[in-house]
Amino acid sequence: MRRLLLLSALVAMTAACGQTTGDRALSGGLLGAGGGAAIGSVTGMGAGTGALLGGAAGAAGGALTSPGTVNLGRPAWR
Repeated sequence: MRRLLLLSALVAMTAACGQTTGDRALSGGLLGAGGGAAIGSVTGMGAGTGALLGGAAGAAGGALTSPGTVNLGRPAWR
């Protein structure tokens, strides 16, 4: 179960898109929450707990990476 959570956190941290720190944190958090909810419901941890953990990891990863590290383009809300 820890491996699945680590994998979802790594995916969320590298999936953030946008040019500003806020955009990257928001998109990383949303992607992490979705992935964490899916993995949490499958592993028996619970979708809510998985979403919280995945969202936090994704937001942190998005905020701590630069646009040059991984850039998937302009976010949909811009």
